[in-house]
Amino acid sequence: MTPPLEPSGLRPSRVAVIGAGAAGLAAVKALLDAGVEVVAYEKGDRPGGLWARDNSSGLSPAYASLHLNTSKGRTEFADFPMPAQWSDYPSADLVAGYLADYAQTFGLTRHIRFHTAVTAVERTDDGWLVRTDDGGTDRYDGVVVANGHNWDPRLPDPAYPGEFAGTQLHAHDYRDAEIFRGRRVLVVGMGNSAMDIAVDASHVGGAPVLLSARHGVHIMPKYLFGRPADATGGAIAALPWRIRQRIAETMLRLAVGPPQRYGLPAPAGGFFQNHPTISDTILHRLTHGEVEPRPGIARLDGTRVVFTDGRADTVDVIVWCTGYRVSIPFLSPRWLGPDPERMPLYKRVFHLDDPSLTFVGLMQSTGAALPVVEAQAKLAAARYAGDYALPPPDRQRRDVERALRAATARWGDRRPMMRIDFDAYVADLPREIRAGRTRRARTTARPTPERTSA
Repeated sequence: MTPPLEPSGLRPSRVAVIGAGAAGLAAVKALLDAGVEVVAYEKGDRPGGLWARDNSSGLSPAYASLHLNTSKGRTEFADFPMPAQWSDYPSADLVAGYLADYAQTFGLTRHIRFHTAVTAVERTDDGWLVRTDDGGTDRYDGVVVANGHNWDPRLPDPAYPGEFAGTQLHAHDYRDAEIFRGRRVLVVGMGNSAMDIAVDASHVGGAPVLLSARHGVHIMPKYLFGRPADATGGAIAALPWRIRQRIAETMLRLAVGPPQRYGLPAPAGGFFQNHPTISDTILHRLTHGEVEPRPGIARLDGTRVVFTDGRADTVDVIVWCTGYRVSIPFLSPRWLGPDPERMPLYKRVFHLDDPSLTFVGLMQSTGAALPVVEAQAKLAAARYAGDYALPPPDRQRRDVERALRAATARWGDRRPMMRIDFDAYVADLPREIRAGRTRRARTTARPTPERTSA
């Protein structure tokens, strides 16, 4: 096996960043701030990743009505606050503009190769080869993978029995509600996109929108007691998560009641265990009969959908809001293992076999993504700059195993390797940088043994 590339006090000359969404932009900025030469590759024609819905990459899942589901104060980069005059929950288009401004303000765009898709990343004896779809090949001392994981649609697998004669689409392909005008719509799922799309369709559809779910979730309004709901979460972030859970569930019960009150299934787990859905509007549409709940699907039957409780409804359109696969097509199974969702990474950043391969954004957070990727980018950059030393490999593996046990106990088998607690994680990474700098200082301070002549 090729040995890992180690800075050993010398800075790698160049680092490649794959992707120019929020994670890639944060990585480029952190590397430049650390004095590391960087080149970023972006398939599309602009920065912004999933937020740039008119990006030529075709990978953005953003739709016209999409807004942040975390408040701007809990979402913005620490290095680049969102404008004070913005609403608490800006639109996707505003966020895309914010990311473009971030890239422009910090001079990131000149380091990005747009219209360039990476086809392969391969390890060699002296670094990493990055191959692109235009036939180009370039060598780097390190690679930051920041290609996101909300662009490769996941459909039900195995598929439901039977055939459906109407139109089917995944939430990734939804853009605006006009496609639903005058049609009978079934939305499958209970995540944020499912709620948004069901509400959109309820204003133009030819009948009440059906909302189908096998498992329930907690539904959190965007405001609690006159403040953004996640600001309340931030105020109690220092408490153990079990205590936070009891507080949050009590507040939610007082504010809106349980989902069962609205005909929805009971949540599959406690708050902070299964990710809540953030929506001010879905409960309103349910109570007014414009959206009707349904249980899971039993089978498809031509133009009808048969549900597990025996009811059957005629439907014109099914929208599958069933999530996304983690796809990193340019890396081989040598690095990804059998399932990228279960790939172990130290601090969700460093590959255990070779820490010159790093990841920014490959996580499932209980809060916003931008502060997380900003913290991850700074951690990765500190090592590429030679300012940070990792702990020994055995300690890294023990840390990963300990984190996995805690995540499995909390979240079960729902992507436990990728799960992080937003507040705890964002607080931990700066401490890790300081600890790594101390380790580096101790290493460089050790006296070199004198050679004796033969």
